[in-house]
Amino acid sequence: MTTKRIFFTGGSGKAGKHVIPYLLDQGHKVMNVDLVPLEHPRVENLIADITDSGQMFNAMSSYAGLDELEPGNGIPKFDAVVHFAAVPRILINPDNETFRVNTMGTYNVIEAAVKLGIKKIIIASSETTYGICFSDGKTDPKVLPLEEDYDVDPMDSYGLSKVVNEKTARSFQRRSGFDIYALRIGNVIEPHEYAELFPHYFKNPEVRRRNAFCYIDARDLGQIVDLCLKKDGLGYQIFNAGNDHNGAIIPSKELAKKFFPNVPITRELGQHEALFSNRKIREVLGFKEQHNWRKYVKWE
Repeated sequence: MTTKRIFFTGGSGKAGKHVIPYLLDQGHKVMNVDLVPLEHPRVENLIADITDSGQMFNAMSSYAGLDELEPGNGIPKFDAVVHFAAVPRILINPDNETFRVNTMGTYNVIEAAVKLGIKKIIIASSETTYGICFSDGKTDPKVLPLEEDYDVDPMDSYGLSKVVNEKTARSFQRRSGFDIYALRIGNVIEPHEYAELFPHYFKNPEVRRRNAFCYIDARDLGQIVDLCLKKDGLGYQIFNAGNDHNGAIIPSKELAKKFFPNVPITRELGQHEALFSNRKIREVLGFKEQHNWRKYVKWE
């Protein structure tokens, strides 16, 4: 097993607090860089602000725990950066602040990583880039299923910030030649949320239209990040990070016909295949879903 020393931003958030334990269980060493610490016995925390370039350069060239003082060989180099820190949606901060934090923060993290020679960088993009989630009014996608070659076109500050971040990542990849992968993360579901949320979703499927009925189990997201860490040589890549099936009990073709009746279907869909397609992570990264909702919600 190849273990890595990982600089992880935003690990105290909804997704990160599940992804980091998964990475630790794979044998990786993780330093969580966030505005609040993650309470976990095997995690080192550093309080830092991604919008401050100097802090990112300093944090990324620091010890990741007191144990690293012992060898006397100086500060080790991080093997990878995983960047999840962000304002997580609209309507938490003013729109311009959401855009500033997310875009400048991502620029600062990637710039520091590239200039410090860290050759594997994974950033959190979002399913909101497809322009349905936070649109003004009920918006149709151009085609279904949603795949990575889609012409993303959000109209909100959060989705726009993620599109800009993807372009930032691509720009730094061109100048460096390093591997920089952007994960368009679906609606993150924590283990306890299946029982709390999914029965309501199944009775009222219309509430999931803005997410194109997608979800990603936070633990399966951990697997995806680990697969990205292990897969070298892909350059710049975008991956949808979602589970195999829709977060709905209605079959996919019926779901599309009912909620997106005017949207072209570009290929044959499996019975419950996600409209937010994860085909690329299955074929390129070897993703194998471990946490389908059917394990946790009994529904006839």
